[in-house]
Amino acid sequence: MKLLAALAVLLLAACGGEPPARLNTGDIAPTFQTVRVDGMAAHFPAAWAGKPVVVRFWADWCKFCEGEMQAIDAVWRRHKAKGLEVIAINAGQDRKTVEAFIKKIGVGYTVLLDEKATIARRYGVVGLPTTYFVDAKGVVRGKVIGEADEATFERHALELLK
Repeated sequence: MKLLAALAVLLLAACGGEPPARLNTGDIAPTFQTVRVDGMAAHFPAAWAGKPVVVRFWADWCKFCEGEMQAIDAVWRRHKAKGLEVIAINAGQDRKTVEAFIKKIGVGYTVLLDEKATIARRYGVVGLPTTYFVDAKGVVRGKVIGEADEATFERHALELLK
């Protein structure tokens, strides 16, 4: 039932008033404001200005998200001292659900809420997981839709850090 409710939120969000964006490599990443899972405000790109950022869209019902989020965490931990940032945006779930999942998988990067999937819609997310690799100037330099392994994340991260 939880899966059906989450899917309905994403489908309804995608069928909202405006069509989903077609965000691709070379495009400027859309700005947004939301809250972190800890309740603090988050403004993109202002809070990450001048830093390369991996923008990850996920949900706890996504069968690929858990392992990939842990793989992203490993890449982030290796490269955070070089300035790599990761923001994981939960699409369509409430804070309590997000907090429990993050505690369970133990990732250390920033987690943001997108309870109505508004940000996901602005980014053109049509399936989870979806990951964008945004350079320090705010330009999308890579995009992964669906399942990927740690080596793929590593390759994209290293490109951002050049």
